[in-house]
Amino acid sequence: MRCCLLGLLVLAGTAVVRADDPTPKKPDAETVHRIPYRLTDTKHIMVRLKLNGKGPFNFILDTGAPAVFVTKAVAKKIGLEEDKKGWGTFDKFAIEGGAKVEHAKGRVADLFQLDGMNSLGLAGVELHGVVGYNVLARYRITYDFTDDKLTFVPLEFDPPEPVALGKDNSQGSMDILGPAMKTIAGLMGVKPNFTVKGSGFLGAELDEGKTLAVKKVLKGTPAAAAGLEPGDVIESMLIGKKETTKAMLEALGKAGSGDKIKLVVTRSGEKKTLTVELGKGF
Repeated sequence: MRCCLLGLLVLAGTAVVRADDPTPKKPDAETVHRIPYRLTDTKHIMVRLKLNGKGPFNFILDTGAPAVFVTKAVAKKIGLEEDKKGWGTFDKFAIEGGAKVEHAKGRVADLFQLDGMNSLGLAGVELHGVVGYNVLARYRITYDFTDDKLTFVPLEFDPPEPVALGKDNSQGSMDILGPAMKTIAGLMGVKPNFTVKGSGFLGAELDEGKTLAVKKVLKGTPAAAAGLEPGDVIESMLIGKKETTKAMLEALGKAGSGDKIKLVVTRSGEKKTLTVELGKGF
């Protein structure tokens, strides 16, 4: 049962028409985007999006999908108007980390793969859609699973639009799998509890070397309110009940808005304990 839900090869009645020998030009190095990501419990690459200024929403990057797919519930929430074939154009399409696509198109559909995983809570987080070829092809993407961010380099390449195949928007007989998974989840007593929380905002520039030092503190931010100062060296942080002394930047990046974090810092040879409540980031 679990295996049939892990592969996200999303065809859903569309195909990609490729351009002949696309030759993208070298982009400006200053436009490189560092995109935060996380691996779901099912080991899919998940990024966060804001659509039409609302979100964040959790989307899987899928090179096997010909286009962006968004659930019907999210489409309704963001006011995405779809045509008779189920396609809509986003007013704003932004990936956390700075990547933005003008006039991106998406297919409104409740994919059975996502429907099933959400019903059973397999991914550990609620999934709202898939980012496919018509967005991914605009970037040269570097995947490094030892890093907590992906590298997106914009290309001067406008991929051809996917075209619909078939007479309707269905996924054939596979349409039944999503509702089936919901029924099975109900019989098993599975009630996923997904909490959508925005990323946390500290408001300080940190420099990680042998130590984690504070380079700059922005005025009016959570870091300033907590009393963090330039020159402080962060020795450890307590997030919830978990204390971290290593990989602190990574731990901080996973914290959400409203999380309270205790920081032990060294300032002029003295140790101080500060508590910061993270603001709302992406």
